[in-house]
Amino acid sequence: MKPDELSDLDWGKGDGLLPAIVQHARTGALLMLGYMNQRALHTTLDGGRVTFFSRSRNVLWIKGETSGNFLEVVAVSADCDGDTILVQALPAGPVCHTGLATCFPEALKSDAEKLAFLGQLERVIAQRIAGQPDGSYTARLHAEGPRRMAQKVGEEGVELALAAATGDDAEVLVEAADLLYHVTLLLRQRGLSLAAVVEELELRHARLAASVPGQVSPA
Repeated sequence: MKPDELSDLDWGKGDGLLPAIVQHARTGALLMLGYMNQRALHTTLDGGRVTFFSRSRNVLWIKGETSGNFLEVVAVSADCDGDTILVQALPAGPVCHTGLATCFPEALKSDAEKLAFLGQLERVIAQRIAGQPDGSYTARLHAEGPRRMAQKVGEEGVELALAAATGDDAEVLVEAADLLYHVTLLLRQRGLSLAAVVEELELRHARLAASVPGQVSPA
């Protein structure tokens, strides 16, 4: 959304205020709900930090102005009716005044939220490679080059297969985690990402769905 699009929203429906849902830009988690008038939305778009209108105090307030836990704006959009705002943001700390990460702590986590740690894993791997901290297994393995990383992926794949054939569920999970970590590191070395792998799976699914009506599996 751009500042010149504010007038297209339906400000009259809520007496000049629109509900603003804040969503974590990486995990998709629902963080909080606030209200914005045109000035608050303009300030949010212009300043890059989520700004609300306080209905109780009748003033604008920047989320995090007292705690330092700002919400850094990534994207802002409106719903189909133009009477609700979605703000996708990155929190600098706990969002809720209770110290929790969200104002909806009892909400069920979506599948996307549960898988969001994979994105964090990619970022941690990138930090280890860039920072080269002492004792970092990630940095050392990356420095050993692609052949060594490929070897580790092969080893971890065999260990997962053996665990699946003769081990229990706990062993399978441990070995699957090891394999996924090493695959993520190998992708990073090649300048690729898990998101690119997901895109490939989506393309396969789309091709199969087009060729076999009713088919839902990407395999």
